[in-house]
Amino acid sequence: MSGAAPTRDDFADGVLVLGAGIAGLCTALAAAPRRVLVLCPDEPGRSSSSWLAQGGIAAPIGPFDSVDIHVGDTLSVAGHAADPIAAARVISGAREAIDFLVAAGVPFDREGGAWSLHLEAGHRLARVVHALGDRSGAAIVAALWEQVRVASHITVRCGWRATTLATDAAGQVVGVHALDDAGRPVLLQAAETVLATGGAGRLFRYTTNGPWAAGDGLAMALAVGARTAALEFVQFHPTALRVQTDPLPLLTEALRGAGARLVTTSGEALMAGRHPLGDLAPRDVVARAVWERAQAGADVRLDARRVFASTAGAAFPGARATALQHGIDPARELLPVTAAAHYHMGGVLVDDEGRTTIPGLWACGEVSYTGLHGANRLASNSLLEAVVCGRSAGAALALRPNQSRGPAVPVVPATATDVEGALAWQSLRQRMWQQMGPVRDGASLAAAITETATIHASLPVGEHALRQRYALALAMMQAAAAREESRGAHYRQDFPARDESRDGPQAVFPRVAA
Repeated sequence: MSGAAPTRDDFADGVLVLGAGIAGLCTALAAAPRRVLVLCPDEPGRSSSSWLAQGGIAAPIGPFDSVDIHVGDTLSVAGHAADPIAAARVISGAREAIDFLVAAGVPFDREGGAWSLHLEAGHRLARVVHALGDRSGAAIVAALWEQVRVASHITVRCGWRATTLATDAAGQVVGVHALDDAGRPVLLQAAETVLATGGAGRLFRYTTNGPWAAGDGLAMALAVGARTAALEFVQFHPTALRVQTDPLPLLTEALRGAGARLVTTSGEALMAGRHPLGDLAPRDVVARAVWERAQAGADVRLDARRVFASTAGAAFPGARATALQHGIDPARELLPVTAAAHYHMGGVLVDDEGRTTIPGLWACGEVSYTGLHGANRLASNSLLEAVVCGRSAGAALALRPNQSRGPAVPVVPATATDVEGALAWQSLRQRMWQQMGPVRDGASLAAAITETATIHASLPVGEHALRQRYALALAMMQAAAAREESRGAHYRQDFPARDESRDGPQAVFPRVAA
């Protein structure tokens, strides 16, 4: 493809949505009657982190729950860094979001005539709504795809992958440079471009994220100068099934809510004495405990035998099937687990409706930073954010008049990744796991920054995706090095205490130039 002139695909009066997870699909549906083009790199829905999500949606809809209680739990877990206004705004939209999804055909689980609500780490009350047990993400995405399929204002192109954002001479985003389903370079023009590309877990060697969650949307935004926030805050899930697959299968946190416990093969209760909530402590605390014991040579396991040997196991058909697929009977055997990169709290800074700091560019879902999560995400708040903020962005776009933007500035056509590029990618993933994992320190980060910057400078200009991923990883490392404290999911071995003078929503903004 090198040297090939891109074909033009004019969608200049419409909205371009990059990504087909829950946030992207909600945006596309809510943007009617605007013309919407959705790009997804793989089979509809199944390539998204939304599809893999097991836990469900946190919503204060139980008889003793309230928006205020849910907001309080969110702020408590967020490392004194979430925006209380943003948290209240998103959580206040939970009931409407659930009603919307029910109307879209999502088969949420019920117990009699009431919601089936589950308890997860950091929540004081059971408030997580599941669909099809622990297959909530897949159930929600499937229902939304049915709505998209019959929506006359939406066109979907599967197998298409954006490589860089297209900008005009004034720096406005005017669409994307992409590769179509045959690998040919295409310039897609659009009045407004929405990033709904998910997270960045694939930057790490061990992750629960699928093949396309490599931070590409965030990296593209960073490349055009969009303001970002909280790049250093990566949530590691404490219970990924430790098997020889990439990504690692996730064992939902709700298993511990149902009574599963973390242990070592020597019989040690892993969370004993580490936190008042024990196995249901916030994810950063549990993930760090799993990481530290594994680094010390312990064989960490999840004991879910009582759960799967009882009627409670019926709520986790996906986890049971996954374990059996890997030759483990969860009703009789301990499940080997590891911490793994799971969710990125950082992202492109957006306003209440999803606008970024670059004209023509919007973002929603995990790629964005709304202020809801701060330095640590409360379990199952992410799907809620995807629905509420995706619908908010779509509604704003529906009312927005077409903007006048200039022609796209030409870029060097994308080149295919060669063997050396593939090795550079694997090297980056390993480095991110070692130096940007659940426990960090300044000396290791400094060495990683130097090595990453050196390799980045040597990458071919046409290796857009790899160059942008390296730039994003470098920005994340620099943010982690600059934050000489421990806060939420960011733990510095050499600065184990939180700097209380940084508390508040402003605590997460970047401290170095990206």
